[in-house]
Amino acid sequence: MVQAYGADTGNDNAEPPRAGSRFRAGLARLKADRGIWRRGILLAVCSVLVMLVMVFHAEIPNRLGNLGSLTETFLPWIGVLLPVLLVLGLVRRSATALIALLLPLVVWLNLFGGLLLDDKSGPGGNLTVATHNVNAGNPDPAGTAEQVAGSGADVVALQELPSGQVAAYEKALEAPYPYHSVQGTVGLWSKYPLSNTRPVDIKMGWVRAMRSTVTAPGGKVAVYVAHLPSVRVKLHAGFTANQRDNSADALGEAISDEPLSRVVLLGDLNGTMNDRALRAVTSQMRSTQGAAGDGFGFSWPAAFPMARIDQIMVRGVEPMSSWTLPATDSDHLPIAARVQL
Repeated sequence: MVQAYGADTGNDNAEPPRAGSRFRAGLARLKADRGIWRRGILLAVCSVLVMLVMVFHAEIPNRLGNLGSLTETFLPWIGVLLPVLLVLGLVRRSATALIALLLPLVVWLNLFGGLLLDDKSGPGGNLTVATHNVNAGNPDPAGTAEQVAGSGADVVALQELPSGQVAAYEKALEAPYPYHSVQGTVGLWSKYPLSNTRPVDIKMGWVRAMRSTVTAPGGKVAVYVAHLPSVRVKLHAGFTANQRDNSADALGEAISDEPLSRVVLLGDLNGTMNDRALRAVTSQMRSTQGAAGDGFGFSWPAAFPMARIDQIMVRGVEPMSSWTLPATDSDHLPIAARVQL
């Protein structure tokens, strides 16, 4: 007897495999591949170490090259390691590595996720302030001043003012800001009257900080302007910041002694809010970016901002919004905030 080819194969009426059966088959293959748990142990250890650094960064000692402060300055950037570990875990087909990666991911999101996912800025406020390290080598001081004034700020603080360029900044800002004072290398411009203006000693040997009372429509507020010493990363010495740390302590003491209840600090602190070395200041003030900003608000370096070392902090004042301004000819971005007195 001769049979048809189709009848001989028996495939004409075969049903396609169901989704459930495909899942069970894949699960069976995973169970059979026992190496999926043994592979990637080193990657899992790396994930745990990254998690420990984020959780216990305050315990990293500063005795060796100020390693603790250096870690805290760039702490958000530890998150860059997470997608790298994810890709490596997928390439290795390691369940152990991928599960371990959840630990630093959860910690990073807990520390910084709110800055990325939650825009805390809101309407309102009766005083807008701005601050900018204009860079002593700025080739266009007048243009930089006009850009910052264009933000509409009621009060503007500038740092790193070379004596030979002060007149250029004063001329560019005299129309919108009838009140101003320059103390050493820092200056304050205001639409409202200034009084009790004086330099603040931050233990540097020359003036890089000042204080003034601004009489705004919402009331009097003490405004501090500061430019703390720069820090350096050196191969033989690590993160050298002793002078910055001593100046931060002196600035914190001055603010602590301030008799007015409403205080605004504007300036280049050469450190982030996470840096323990600035605790004398940060422990008694709020960051407007942290309280009412959108994102990290990185301000330095202007070409590729990696850290927010320029700060607006307040005490006895409610932050309403905080943001970075467009780049000027400086190596820092200007920043601004709107507050309620």
